[in-house]
Parts: sequence; C-alpha cells; structure tokens
Amino acid sequence: MTKLSVNVNKIATLRNARGGNMPNVLKVALDCEAFGADGITVHPRPDARHIRYSDVYELRPQLRTEFNIEGYPSDPFINLVLQVKPNQVTLVPDAPDAITSNAGWDTRTHFDFLSEIIDRFNQVGIRTSIFVDTNPELIEFAAKTGTDRIELYTEPYASAYASDREKAVAPFIKAAALAHKLGLGINAGHDLNLENLRYFHEQIPVLDEVSIGHALITDALYLGLQETIRQYKDCLK
Repeated sequence: MTKLSVNVNKIATLRNARGGNMPNVLKVALDCEAFGADGITVHPRPDARHIRYSDVYELRPQLRTEFNIEGYPSDPFINLVLQVKPNQVTLVPDAPDAITSNAGWDTRTHFDFLSEIIDRFNQVGIRTSIFVDTNPELIEFAAKTGTDRIELYTEPYASAYASDREKAVAPFIKAAALAHKLGLGINAGHDLNLENLRYFHEQIPVLDEVSIGHALITDALYLGLQETIRQYKDCLK
C-alpha cells in the first residue's frame, strides 16, 4: 500500500504568524501518526518562515513513523540531515526565496553535485529521493546518481486534472514505468488532494509514498485532522 506522509510545514506557518507555540508542531505531528499517517515530512528553508531547524531536532526522537526531510542541499541543510539522520531525505532544487517547490532537478546538469551529496547520505544509511519532472532523460540521470527513489513533481497533473485527467496522468504513468524499470522507488507530491489523488494512485499503483501538506491541512480545517487523514488514506487503498 502506498504510504501517506503528512507535511506539517503549514502548521509551523500558522504558529509563526502569531509567535509562541500554538499550534504545537510536535503535537500535531504525533496526532497525525496516531490518526494513521505513515510518515511526517518537513521542509526547512533558510528564512525559517515555517519549519525551523529546532523543530527538526525536536521531532526526530519523538516520531514513530518515517521521517522525511526535504530541501535544497546547502551546507547547513546537509549538516542538519547528517546530524538528525531521518529515514529519508528528499532533495529539491528550490531557490532560497521560493514560495514552494515549482520544478524538478535538471539531473543532467547537476549530476556531479547530486551524486556527491547522495553518496554522503547513503554512506550513513539515509534513504535518498530526488525531486524530478517526468522527463525520461532526467529520470535516467537521476538513477545514475545512486539515489534510492525519485519524487515526481505532480503540479502539472493537478493543474490539468479537471480538464482531461487521462491526458494529465499519461506522462506520469510513463515516468513511473521507466523509474520502476530502472530500479527506483517512486514517491509523488505537490498539489495532490482529495479530488485527484485516488485516480493518480489507481493509474500508478507502484507508488511508494505521497507527501501532502497544503491541501491536507486545508481540508482539516473543515473535516478535522483525523477524518482528513482517514480520507486521504482511503484514496491510497
């Protein structure tokens, strides 16, 4: 069964907007686990506008499910990951001022850079994943870096889903088939939600994991966190 990793960045954004510790990021993460989430994702950025490095250190010893840290592999980020040793690190090509991830890696251009970083993480037993688009050549170069998995950037699918879902998912089916053939695990994330997730999973049953934050937390405002996680998990059956 495909695992659901809940990204708790938006909880930290809400906390930071007022100061203090409400809502409590650690408590929400533990509640997500208790309500059935298979993992927790965080994406610390240099400006600490949501998840802070201190949150990452606090979460690591308390979580019982898989912990995924995603981010751009700057020196501070690499040091954080090596110290915390999450179950998985997802490398994204975000600029420091990016509002959110909006493209996959050019794994051909950055092949040496990514290969060196992945080797460092693999040496200490941290599973690695590279955020990529559906371009076959770039998936092939991702495989050559030694990464364990890729994470498919699904915003193009989500944007086109309402108009033609078969056309929207077609390049992702091909990309997943290629990645699977190359021996890569397959994650997916960005703009997946209760409207489009079930179909995506039905078309790509080899998915290992989806990472969902913004849509899930938004739905939780109306449905409650426990019911929201139940519905997202139901999409992955």
